[in-house]
Amino acid sequence: MPEMPEVQGLVDFMNDRVVGLEVTKATVTNIAALKTYDPPLDALVGARVEGARRHGKFLDLATARPDGGSPHLVFHLAKAGWLRWYEQVPSTVIRPGKSPIALRIGFDDGSGFDLTEAGTKKSLAVYVVRDAVDVPGIARLGPDPLDATFTRDTLAGLLEGRRTQIKGVLRDQTIIAGVGNAYSDEILHAARMSPYALAAALGDDEVTRLYEAMRHTLTDAVAAASGRPPADLKDAKRRGMSVHGRRGEACPVCGDEVRSVFFADNSLEYCPTCQTGGKLLADRRLSRLLK
Repeated sequence: MPEMPEVQGLVDFMNDRVVGLEVTKATVTNIAALKTYDPPLDALVGARVEGARRHGKFLDLATARPDGGSPHLVFHLAKAGWLRWYEQVPSTVIRPGKSPIALRIGFDDGSGFDLTEAGTKKSLAVYVVRDAVDVPGIARLGPDPLDATFTRDTLAGLLEGRRTQIKGVLRDQTIIAGVGNAYSDEILHAARMSPYALAAALGDDEVTRLYEAMRHTLTDAVAAASGRPPADLKDAKRRGMSVHGRRGEACPVCGDEVRSVFFADNSLEYCPTCQTGGKLLADRRLSRLLK
């Protein structure tokens, strides 16, 4: 799943490549992906791109029309979505239901992009709105952990009283925006913290450690994504992971074997030596530590 660093990489790419271009084509081929109808999708045609920005894991492409309208194209790539960039958009006609392509956008210099989604479970979401906050998911977002106003005390306040596991807190977009399954694994590994630790039970030193791990992990990942074209962002993400997606490999810090806990539709990875005092975490469905 694309998370904050990859979406920020896409935002940086868009700001370098499409600002000032006119939208000449806006075609949806998976109607279920389009979540709004007013303004209509074709309100984008004839509009010029003013800039891109990120809201959590949402990408917001702001435009301006000659008639004074300012529609925003906002999308969330969900678990299996991606942006495929073209210097020259293909002229082939996309057949609805016969392609992973959900949306195609073309610009007046011939370039453009597709939003694609692999697999059978379709969660990619596209919105055309007058203001980004009209998207319900954006309106509900918690603070961005890389914002200058997000301090150690901000994090402490968000954790206070939450009798839930820290892994789930980090992934909850209404609490902290932009962190998903992969980077929550990386943050907790860097913080030397069990994913099952209760948020409200963290001591002052642990909160400080978590805050520093979050800022450093995400800052480094955003820097690694910066300047890369969309086609390179996924591989860059995988290469930068210490534990996520590395089950069975050696922890780069201590050399212990990276372990997994499996859920219905995903998994988490952790290092027992670095994070759980050598204990192996049971499958979450058992909701306990192995004795």
